[in-house]
Amino acid sequence: MVVDVERVGVCGTDMELFSGEMSYLHTGASTYPLRPGHEWCGTVTAVGTGVDESWTGRRVTGDTMIGCGHCRRCRQGRHWVCEQRYELGIRDGLPGALAEQVAVPADYLHALPDTVDPTLGAMVEPGGNALRCVEAAQLSPGERLLVLGTGTIGLLVAMFARAGGAQVHLIGRGETDLELPRSLGFDRCWTRDTRPDLPWDGVVDASTGAEMPPFALDRVEPGRRVVYIGLSVSPSAIDTRDLVLKDVTAVGILGASAGLDGAIEAYANGSVDPRPLVAATVTLDEIVDVFAGRRPPGGAPKVHADPRSSR
Repeated sequence: MVVDVERVGVCGTDMELFSGEMSYLHTGASTYPLRPGHEWCGTVTAVGTGVDESWTGRRVTGDTMIGCGHCRRCRQGRHWVCEQRYELGIRDGLPGALAEQVAVPADYLHALPDTVDPTLGAMVEPGGNALRCVEAAQLSPGERLLVLGTGTIGLLVAMFARAGGAQVHLIGRGETDLELPRSLGFDRCWTRDTRPDLPWDGVVDASTGAEMPPFALDRVEPGRRVVYIGLSVSPSAIDTRDLVLKDVTAVGILGASAGLDGAIEAYANGSVDPRPLVAATVTLDEIVDVFAGRRPPGGAPKVHADPRSSR
């Protein structure tokens, strides 16, 4: 499929690809030149041989993880951990959506309803990651979830958890990091020094600090779940004795694949609205400044580009 891109988001992975810090660049999974962009939406304008023509004209987003389709993991429905997978705009093989058009295999497209506007459409991929985190925590309504990190994923986790009835607490690095979540109605926002001493029925680590994974494990209730999605540049470590003696389940989240449909549904019905997380929408020319660290003003964590505005 060829898709005319309406909107594309820039995330931490894209920034690390630009700076050279991304781990895939050091393992050889990614090499320059590359075109980033894996949070996107657009309209199908051309289909390949054997593809249903009814896709033409439909608004879509797509899965970042493109499996080989025939290995054991793909056959079991776990294509996002296929050893030979492409990651659109991240690993070598498929250029990303930070362009006027992007080519995506038809099997990995997800249709968008009319109620999902371009901003929401480009937030489906991070939303799918966040939804997977919430589902992995296995909370019941009214139980407490501690979210470490107030970036895009941390705040999306908080939104999906709140929509599911959880009591959400967030920890940021300082008071400045807590201003946006408080403006979004999260009144249980803390720093590590001010957090209350409460039992946490689940913890999601969406931070990038190497010291946070053991902090998360230390705070979760025995017999419950800690979910890791944040990645630090330097290696982090947990004491597996704590994991075993507390009977804690640790879950790692890679990719939004299994959460994309749920994110689309939540955005379409209005139970989750991530649009306040987008600080600005810029042109493709202006996105270079964002990669260089010159962000638009405002406290929201996400920046989008509209390729159509550069024409």
